[in-house]
Amino acid sequence: MSESVSITTLDRSGRSVGVGSFVRVLTIDPEVFVNTEREEVPRIQSMLGEVLEVYEVDQWGRAWVEKWWHEGEGQSTSHSLALDPQDMELVR
Repeated sequence: MSESVSITTLDRSGRSVGVGSFVRVLTIDPEVFVNTEREEVPRIQSMLGEVLEVYEVDQWGRAWVEKWWHEGEGQSTSHSLALDPQDMELVR
């Protein structure tokens, strides 16, 4: 039988953040934009200040969040961000 290990990380104030937590995006690492297509930049920038749900915490302690945009009938797109502790604050 295998055990499920829940990985958590911390927000900028040292509070525990895990899968299912809601965090506010405080900063976006400028490196994110280096290889990003021009039309994606405004979408990524729109994540700043948003409260998003953490869907994964990776082995490096980054919390992954995702935002969806509905672009019309049957069309959606999303973008994910990996947040370091200084990039987020726990909301709930």
